[in-house]
Amino acid sequence: MRLRQIALVAGDLDAIKADIADVLGLGSAYADPGVAKYGLRNQVWPIGDTFLEVVSPTQPGTAAGRLIEKRAGDGGYMAIFQTLDLEGARARIAAEGVRVVDQSDRNGAAFTHLHPKDLRGAIVSVDAMIPPERWEWGGPDWPAEVQTDVSVEIRGCEIQSDDPDGVSARWAGALGHERARMPGGWRIPVERGELRFVVLGDTRGEGLSAFDVAVHDPEAVLDRARARGCIAADGQVELCGTKVRLVQA
Repeated sequence: MRLRQIALVAGDLDAIKADIADVLGLGSAYADPGVAKYGLRNQVWPIGDTFLEVVSPTQPGTAAGRLIEKRAGDGGYMAIFQTLDLEGARARIAAEGVRVVDQSDRNGAAFTHLHPKDLRGAIVSVDAMIPPERWEWGGPDWPAEVQTDVSVEIRGCEIQSDDPDGVSARWAGALGHERARMPGGWRIPVERGELRFVVLGDTRGEGLSAFDVAVHDPEAVLDRARARGCIAADGQVELCGTKVRLVQA
């Protein structure tokens, strides 16, 4: 399993997209027409060969809109993993008793969306591409938009909850990766990164509270974030209601 894409949710997509592109030094984003069936619009930026997405509701009653209401603002939404063994991954998910809420196999691009009540903390999707270097959700021309002068790739994410032990155990079982204790919680190593499960750190409740981005110069990215007012109370970069942990590339 590789964490290939992180999705955030925003009440006002237009208000947040300039901050994201400027702070992380990204190229042009892709608007995926496929999310319209969920009552959403989006923007997807490549960061190396990983992807950052922001979705925004276009109608009432969407899962994304309910999450904004539940967590009182913008925040983390999805963690999308890529596998080279989709059949085996789906069999393991079923054996773990994790429900599938949506699934598609179309023209070499497959996804499996898992039920957030079975895998708490975020909507998890397990995807496969043919060929593997392809990424349908980034658009047909995403390689041309890659800019790595500032940011190199997404390396991980953090889920906060009132039960890091139980939540991490469920994720580990569904993803087929071992977990390990860490100070204050649990971690699951995945290809080229990690998932962390920690106790609630604020009053916003359970959710995807942070993601990791490998950058060439963390201090320079912090300066870019300060210039745009994208700094959390603890001094970390914050974009779309989600903290960004800067990792030295």
